[in-house]
Amino acid sequence: MERLKDKVCIITGANSGFGEEMTRLFAAEGGKIIAADLNPDIMNKYADSGLEITPVICDVTKEDQVINMVNVAREKYGRLDVLCNNAGINNKTPYRTHEYPVEEWDLLYNVLVKGAFLVMKESLKLMLESGGGSVVNTGSIGGFRATVGSTAYCSAKGAIRMMTTNAAAEYVKDNIRINSVCPGIFNTAILNGLQPDVLEALAAQVPMGYIGNPIDMAYLALFLASDESKYITGQSILIDGGRSCM
Repeated sequence: MERLKDKVCIITGANSGFGEEMTRLFAAEGGKIIAADLNPDIMNKYADSGLEITPVICDVTKEDQVINMVNVAREKYGRLDVLCNNAGINNKTPYRTHEYPVEEWDLLYNVLVKGAFLVMKESLKLMLESGGGSVVNTGSIGGFRATVGSTAYCSAKGAIRMMTTNAAAEYVKDNIRINSVCPGIFNTAILNGLQPDVLEALAAQVPMGYIGNPIDMAYLALFLASDESKYITGQSILIDGGRSCM
């Protein structure tokens, strides 16, 4: 079943983690993918996939690079149907608020908030030209609940929630739906190098008893990107194995 047949999709942060899973899944579902990432490895990442994936190097904090990324979709396909606004970073080190280095705070906000805004801003322009579309922002459980030592990250992801809700209200009459997916603990690069006992402790925080697989996040994003979710907008949907219930 090709749930995204002929839909033109931009996916940022496409070189690894959630973005890689989204890219491969969306392309397998018939999407025409612009796969963007800051890492130059993106240029060869999908070369042998046999799927319709166009790589682009893009630093989402740089407006000119974001404009170039969207112009790739405009010039190659003349339209944009789906944006997965996924590029992001996490805390390097936990800090209590009074100890937080300003440069790390600025870095997180620059990528997570400014970057998400720039990508959505430019993508919405092409979606308006295209007659509609679906935006899927990557939020976090951190936008709903506190994590000690992560004031910058959690508040930035809280900003993504409100950016999603506000933009959804602004563009609902333009046939553009805007939602966010909000993962809990997932097996992405952030967990690399952690000892087995630490991973077990993290899994114990999840009522389902295990750490999430990025493909599960990709399937939720696929649903929101597809026409199956045509009556859903302005929502920030948790995908956390039940952690937020406890």
